[in-house]
Amino acid sequence: MGLRHESFDPESLKITDVRTAVVASNFDYPLVKIDTNQGVYGVGEVRDAGHKESALMYKGLLLGQNPLSFDRLFRRMRPFARHGREGGGISGIEMALNDIIGKVYEIPVYQLLGGKYRDKIRIYGDTPEPQDPTPEGFAEKVLERKKTGLTFIKFDLGINVLRKRMPEALIGNRLTDKGIAYLCSCVNAVREAVGWDVDLAVDHFGPLSAKDCIRLGRALEKYSLAWLEDMRPWRDVEGNRLVTRAIATPTATGEDIFGLTGFREIIEKRAVDIVHPDLATAGGIRETKRIADYAEEKGSMPCALHFAGSPISFMANVHCAAAISDFVALEHHALDVPWWKDLVTGLPNPLIKDGYIDVPQKPGLGIDLNPEVIKQHLRYPDYFGPTPEWDTPKLGFYRPQQK
Repeated sequence: MGLRHESFDPESLKITDVRTAVVASNFDYPLVKIDTNQGVYGVGEVRDAGHKESALMYKGLLLGQNPLSFDRLFRRMRPFARHGREGGGISGIEMALNDIIGKVYEIPVYQLLGGKYRDKIRIYGDTPEPQDPTPEGFAEKVLERKKTGLTFIKFDLGINVLRKRMPEALIGNRLTDKGIAYLCSCVNAVREAVGWDVDLAVDHFGPLSAKDCIRLGRALEKYSLAWLEDMRPWRDVEGNRLVTRAIATPTATGEDIFGLTGFREIIEKRAVDIVHPDLATAGGIRETKRIADYAEEKGSMPCALHFAGSPISFMANVHCAAAISDFVALEHHALDVPWWKDLVTGLPNPLIKDGYIDVPQKPGLGIDLNPEVIKQHLRYPDYFGPTPEWDTPKLGFYRPQQK
């Protein structure tokens, strides 16, 4: 393998188009495609349930630019990115730029981050709340996940369960002892069903006060959970810090935070035990790696990755996870979508083996689009159609029409 593909001239490479296609799945997947004047293109993805416009708004800043000038382009876009789904556009663009760079220089994306620490990535399976949120219902759903070969499983459990099954166990949003006992019975049923050789994490608690988070966290300690996720909103740094210091079970947060700047206070105050960014909100592959490195340096905090999108963003996460020194596991949120893996070509088969996915060795993200399957599941009848209306920047600048 050479330093670069002989058919490309890196110095004269230019971005010629940015287009999108929205897949309707368990969430909408707004896919991004960046074309260049030399035929090479990159693919990325806006955050799950986000909007294609979040990426298209940057098109006017990118046209005519060299996609290899990664840092300069990211700095041009960064002032317009925000937390939550509003970080999805810049993150999707960033994935596609990395895909292009890897293809031009014929290296996998993880090499752009300094190389890999591991050859396979541990997957944790998301498990939605059962239709009947009883202890038996939770145990059955999580056991189904274990039967697929997963060794790390997360399930949703919180006061929404009590509102459905035991509203008298709540006083407003406050947990009674009866409510805590019921939630513990659900976790106990899951633990007994899957055994102690499976790592379990729990999500979707709130809204709960810091004191109720502590009461519940202490009650759950005997089940040896891998983490309790987003017990308090991430912006409540002090509340998260109080909960983390008061309980033995690890805490995690971060899926709605954009950029290292957004994580900095949480890390420096050790407000949680595990940083948990969503790469498609955090700013993309490189920014997520920066967050993980800073967490390790400042707080000896490991990193897990939240994910709920298409195989494109999934593989961006796999490359990033390979390059993170202290890494825990990567989420898979589409285990119940039978055609999910067919949206692209180039995935390993089987995708997940013994709870892990192999890190790809192909250039870029190591995958390509599968137009036939994507077109079968479009939200709108537009497969990467033209987007000339976005050619001019519309990022808050007033530009009077020329006469």
